[in-house]
Amino acid sequence: MLSRFLAVALLGLPVAEPPAAFYTTYTYTAYTVYDFTTSEMPTQVEGVGGTLTLRADGTYDKRLSILLGANGPRYFTQHGRFTTKGDSIFFDFTDLKGHDVQRGTFRYAPETRQLRITIAGYPTGNKGVYELVATAPSPKP
Repeated sequence: MLSRFLAVALLGLPVAEPPAAFYTTYTYTAYTVYDFTTSEMPTQVEGVGGTLTLRADGTYDKRLSILLGANGPRYFTQHGRFTTKGDSIFFDFTDLKGHDVQRGTFRYAPETRQLRITIAGYPTGNKGVYELVATAPSPKP
């Protein structure tokens, strides 16, 4: 019995995978930037839109748009791989700047199909918080 307890303590408890409904397309509903290098309050980014598709095979597509005042919308597109472990999420992608990995945490609420992703920012301590909701499933013909 003691050896089983020690094995669990050393190896940790198995981490539950997200439910099947987690793998879907989400719509961005909010984006908040926390910059702790200033005394400013968190910034609610205006005009957030777009989608994030998370697939069970570990690939994702991100199409995010934000409104930049009179300059109009700015579009961000990313395609890559993602992994989850516990409440951690990692996005691995290559863009015009080269290879990158964004690290963060997520919280998925299956009853409301809402997803909150917090991505670690720079410098350490800063973060971006994305609020998303799963899109309604397509009606079956």
